[in-house]
Parts: sequence; C-alpha cells; structure tokens
Amino acid sequence: MQSGRRRLVGGLVGGLFSAAAWSQNADKGYKGVIGISLPTITSLRWVIEGLAMTRSLDKLGYRAILQYANDDIPTQTAQIEDMLAKGATVLVVGAIDGTKLAPVLKAAADKKVKVIAYDRLIRGSSHVDYYATFDNFQVGVLQGSDIAARLGLAAGKGPFHIELFGGSPDDNNAFFFYNGAMSVLKPYIDKGQLVVGSGQIGMEKVSTLRWSGSVARARLAGILDKHYAKQRLDAVLSPYDGISIDLIEALKKAGYGQGSQPLPFITGQDAELPSVRSIVRGEQSSSVFKDNRDLAQVTATMVDALLTGKKPTLNDEKTYDNGEKVVPAFLLKPVLVDAKNWRAVLVDSGFYKPEQFR
Repeated sequence: MQSGRRRLVGGLVGGLFSAAAWSQNADKGYKGVIGISLPTITSLRWVIEGLAMTRSLDKLGYRAILQYANDDIPTQTAQIEDMLAKGATVLVVGAIDGTKLAPVLKAAADKKVKVIAYDRLIRGSSHVDYYATFDNFQVGVLQGSDIAARLGLAAGKGPFHIELFGGSPDDNNAFFFYNGAMSVLKPYIDKGQLVVGSGQIGMEKVSTLRWSGSVARARLAGILDKHYAKQRLDAVLSPYDGISIDLIEALKKAGYGQGSQPLPFITGQDAELPSVRSIVRGEQSSSVFKDNRDLAQVTATMVDALLTGKKPTLNDEKTYDNGEKVVPAFLLKPVLVDAKNWRAVLVDSGFYKPEQFR
C-alpha cells in the first residue's frame, strides 16, 4: 500500500511542478506574486492542494511560487524568506509548526505582506491575517459519531474496548480533531460503555508526532501485546488515513481481520486513495473527506480579495485564537465517507476516477 501511495504521489508531483513552472514563467502581466509554503510533498493531500491552488491563482492572474518544506522547520522558514525576497505580496502558509514562524512572519508584516494560514492555524504570532480551513472540530465529531453509531452506543450497547490516536502535537488542528471526537466518545467512556484498555487518554498521551504512521503502528503493537492478549479491541479512533493504514497493518499482524476475528472499527481523514480502497475492501470503516479543491479555491479567492481592496468572505471570527489574536477564518464543511457513499462523494464528484478502483 505504501509503494502504491508513493507511485501516485510521484505521478502527481510531476504534473504539479509542471504547473508551478508554467506559473512562474507566465506572461509578465501577472497581478502579483503569491508565495505558497506547504509542509510536505510525501502526503497526497498536500500535492493535490498545491496543484489546485497554483491553478486557481493562475486563472486569477497571479504568479505562484510553490514550495514544500519536507517537514523541516528551518527549511520552511528559509523558503518563506526566499518568497519575500522574490516579491511575494501574499503568503499562504500550511505550517509544520506555526509557533516557530513568528520571526519570519514579522518580516513579512514589515513589508506589508498579508499572511493566510492554510488549513493549520499558525500560533504565537500577531502577524496572521486570515485562516482558511475546514471545520476541524466537526471532523472529530464525525469520527467519534461514526464509532458510536457502529457500536450502537446510543442504544446502550457495550461495554466495548477502544484505543485512541491523535495527530501531531505541533499541529493545532490535531487538538480540534481529538476534542471533537472526544465530545462524542467521552460521555460513553464515563458511563463505562467504552473502555480504553491501555488507559491512555488525552493528547499528551495519544498524539503522534508528525502524523507518522510508523510511530502510531509501533504504539498500537505495544498496546495490543500488553493489554489485548485475551481481550478484543472493538474500535480505534484514528485521526488521519496515513495513520489508519499503518494501524490496520498492526492489527492484522495481531490476528485481526482473519476468521472469526474481524478488524475493529477504525476511522480516518482525508480520503486518501489507499484508505478509500481499504474502505471498499471492508477494512477501514470510514474517512472524513475534506475537498481540498474547494479549500484551494477559497484561498485563491481570499488572496484576490486582499489584493483588489476587498474584504475576504469569512464565516468565523470568534473561534480561532492563536495566542496572540483571534484570526478571522473561513470554514468549509467536512463529509464522512464510508462503504455506502464513497462512490457518490469521491468518484461522481471527479475527485477520483473510476479506474482507480478496478
């Protein structure tokens, strides 16, 4: 599965950099230079979003400088500095760790360059002007609700055993995902209908640095060995598909998914192709789809508004306090994808092609 994901990412990367090169060498009549700094090229979602945003900005008449930081904070800082040196008038930043970007964002503000935090809220800086993202608390609510529905918790069924996995502790979104899920699951834990066999609850215990699937897989393997030798695990809260796929591998090695021992219900996020295929096979239970084409388009429109003297469209100006200010935001709605609706949501919309599932 991992090699398949790398091939898919590799194929899209070629197209992405062709588009980016076209943008940077387009006719000099462009309306402005936009710097786009994204965290990593190893995740399919960031590749798709980089391509979609570059294309959207091209259509609006802007030259995009798109760079990926390979999950390295000094690299991201240096790339943003380079964008400023090349005359970027707006920065769109999907941060690795936003708390480390305050100095370079101060440099941007000194040049009167506006900053849009993209998908991940940048914390610890007053120089973040807007935030474009999905309703990340609702992402967690969808994940928690899916587990609750599949286990029949509202009908009083249980007890069931569950293990919890969170995202990277340096990504502010990870806390929204976890808190959203726990707003649904914790009442059932308190009632005893859900039992966390490992006792590991709270982001300080369940987070997964850099969203690493291998780190999550090793943690689950240890939990299964220690706490589930004689007890079945019924559900796993997973915040992201790249983690979910590795957790499924750990579960299979422990004997789940064979004979009379079905896999636990397991959530995910981003509707990455390996996970959608896993859903179709009846392994991963669900994923939360955030149509990043829409997010890229919203962000491009926000950029255009900033540079044409208009106020960007916003729908949340109260929720996202980054420690220095409340950052005005535009939130898009996520959608739960499972075996019942994946084709309608992902294929009929053109996000994936039918042949990718043959």
